[in-house]
Amino acid sequence: MSTRSEARAAVVTSDPRWPAVVAADPAADGSFFYSVVTTGVYCRPSCASRTPRPENVAFHTTVADAEAAGFRACKRCKPGQPSRAELKAELVARLCRFIEAAETVPSLEAVAERAGLSAYHVHRIFKAVTGLTPKAYAAAHRDARLRDELGRRSTVTEAIFGAGYGSGGRFYERADQVLGMTPSAYRAGGAATAIRFAVGECSLGSILVAASERGVCAILLGDDPDRLVRDLQDRFPRAELIGGDPEFERQVATVVAFVEAPGVGLDLPLDVRGTAFQQRVWQALRAIPAGERISYAEVAERIGAPRSVRAVAQACSANALAVAIPCHRVVMRDGGLSGYRWGVERKRALLDREASA
Repeated sequence: MSTRSEARAAVVTSDPRWPAVVAADPAADGSFFYSVVTTGVYCRPSCASRTPRPENVAFHTTVADAEAAGFRACKRCKPGQPSRAELKAELVARLCRFIEAAETVPSLEAVAERAGLSAYHVHRIFKAVTGLTPKAYAAAHRDARLRDELGRRSTVTEAIFGAGYGSGGRFYERADQVLGMTPSAYRAGGAATAIRFAVGECSLGSILVAASERGVCAILLGDDPDRLVRDLQDRFPRAELIGGDPEFERQVATVVAFVEAPGVGLDLPLDVRGTAFQQRVWQALRAIPAGERISYAEVAERIGAPRSVRAVAQACSANALAVAIPCHRVVMRDGGLSGYRWGVERKRALLDREASA
């Protein structure tokens, strides 16, 4: 290989896009294209053709850029057409709209018939794209409808049937999981629900800890104690918020000690509320040992939804239990620190503290 070719190969192999070409990574499809000067074609990263020699490769941002450089589309991976991932995402989006428009939860067979595929393939594709099975997605959508109906209907019964539950009994079997309280209390904005809370200080600034009968339901961090209290009030606008309880403040001290030293663990019950997908993400986060870091993509893979990286990031941002659900241990693929609900500097401080411990 000539010196010039060696230099060209070194440039390409040091490019962060090259590993995706070598791995034929479908997750990189759409983010760039590559061309091969010896064949005169350009491909998507996931092309199944033999890996080209790096000195013959050039990268392009768009199809138009590759064609303007004089390359033609590969007939094998067809980069000018939607990728398999894009086609699957489009199909699943249509199925989601179908599920949402149904008056009752449709069966897997009905969803499969709508897609024109077998039940097995629909189940597998739907879960790969959304992280949920069609049945779980339908249940989550129905639960969201219920919360909306409880705010609009005159009675709880009307709301239950308006949300698509076939019977009141079926709903009440899982009402606590869906709402975190009785339907009547939720409909009243948390009225008659007692939530104890206290605000303290820790090395990361102000901290608010709140708990329901079921356990700690919020650990909020910030610079302004009043703003933390307003955040709690927004969550439960008509709940009975009880502050200044000496017994509870001792519990707060336990939480503060945990924030200062996360490796010791938090021996308190948690009241974790969220959608089915959020619950799966948060469960995966709680399995990350102190001192370790993983990427959003790795979390998505661990919950069996490798294409749901963005949804994983959204679940992390929706977490209201700082440190107890350690979303601070999730970083970018390159190790960089992305947005953190309570500030990137707090995220860095927590990670540094765990690493030194």
